[in-house]
This record gives sequence, C-alpha cells and structure tokens, in this order.
Amino acid sequence: MGWFVYLAQCADDSLYTGITTDLVRREIEHNGGTKGAKYTRIRRPIRFVYSETWLTRSEASQREYAIKKLTRKEKKQLYCTESFD
Repeated sequence: MGWFVYLAQCADDSLYTGITTDLVRREIEHNGGTKGAKYTRIRRPIRFVYSETWLTRSEASQREYAIKKLTRKEKKQLYCTESFD
C-alpha cells in the first residue's frame, strides 16, 4: 500500500494539497461526503490535477508540506506544460 500526495483544483480555481491512500475514495469525500476538508466543502466540485506516490506516510507528509510551500505558479508547473505568468 502506498500513499498519494495530490493537488486538487476547486471550483473557484484555487488549489488544495492533501495526502491519502485511496485517490478515488478521497475525491468522493471531497465532492460529497462529510469527510472532505473544510476548505473544499465550500469550493465544490473539486478535481484532482496532480498526484505522486510515496511508500510511507512520513514521506508523503513531507512532500505535502513542501508542495504547500510552493507558489501557485510553481504548483501549476507540476501539472501543466504551459508557462503561467
């Protein structure tokens, strides 16, 4: 079993970073369940635009923290080939 670090794009075009062991379940939780993050509940629907796989929760959490520190432009560069100004 691995851990996923993901970037979700919200309906308001904001980006949310998180970790999970099951991307499909987590997307369902964000979009309709009560287990979705408070941030995404008012910004539905969300869609995953990027993910990475890590072996341990510790590695995934460290990467999540690093991604959260990136600028919006740097986050978009993770999943887009076009350059954004």
